[in-house]
Amino acid sequence: MNSTITAATLRKLVLSVPGMERWNEVQEFFPDTQDSVRLDWQLPGLACAAVGGKYEDTFPAMAALACVQVSIILVDDMLDEEPEGAHHRFGVGRTANLALALQAAGAVLMNGCAVDRPYRAAAAHALNRMALATAAGQELDVRNLRGEENYWRVVRAKSTPFYGTGLEIGALLGGSSPSMAEALHTIGVLFGEAIQIYDDLEDAFQSPANSDWAQGRNNLTLLYGLTADYPQKEEFLAYKSQASDLVSLRKAQQLLIDSGAVSYCAFQLLQRHRAAKACLKSLELAQRQRIDHLLEMQLAPFVAFVREIDEHLADLILQSM
Repeated sequence: MNSTITAATLRKLVLSVPGMERWNEVQEFFPDTQDSVRLDWQLPGLACAAVGGKYEDTFPAMAALACVQVSIILVDDMLDEEPEGAHHRFGVGRTANLALALQAAGAVLMNGCAVDRPYRAAAAHALNRMALATAAGQELDVRNLRGEENYWRVVRAKSTPFYGTGLEIGALLGGSSPSMAEALHTIGVLFGEAIQIYDDLEDAFQSPANSDWAQGRNNLTLLYGLTADYPQKEEFLAYKSQASDLVSLRKAQQLLIDSGAVSYCAFQLLQRHRAAKACLKSLELAQRQRIDHLLEMQLAPFVAFVREIDEHLADLILQSM
């Protein structure tokens, strides 16, 4: 690999899709800089290089994955009524139309990968399958199903297909066997579950209160606080009902730490990290360090975040790794 894909290159690819030039809003999500693009958009390139393919062959696939993810975020923010969502700037109708355009652009971009047609077709099929699975997951999510079993059901339907498919696409474009692509997909799913747990923790400790507090959404950290058996539960429920007040929010967040909610999330995340590492160890890859680095890059900010709210727990996490 000569270099990682830059934001400017990805932006150029997206705007090269006929019709995308009419969407000025696209430029907000794809800046014109020489910075490397975010790591999750590089999943196809990392997996392709890991199986012995060329990282640069997957540039259009990375742009496609980015388009699909941005479209998912646009819709998700509307459904969750996020106060910082793009629909507040663009309007609901235009945001919905932009999401549709980005989904279509992703399908077009996949055809630009410089690999043999059968591999390109298999990767395109995986991307379309992921988009359909995520839509089904969004449908589950809007039902706001209760309980931890339903939490994991929604996560596996809505959040993990992106990460699993990102690695699968790269493996297919790199000419790997179907079994290797499936194994990397499994690692991506585990990686995605860990990402979701970390996102839930961050959301639970935002100030002012994240919308998860008021909407009662299935955030794993808050779900533990609501359903686990611990002495301060009634106190937590009282403070949670007043989470719009910063003092009450801080007290509720401290009770999440004291109750074991943060420790439980850390346990669940580390389980998935270890399972992904074990799966990776079993694979014969040309450049295993590509995926190894990806997993470590995901874990480091999580440990740093935990240290900010519970230094002792962060030390325990490091000791258990």
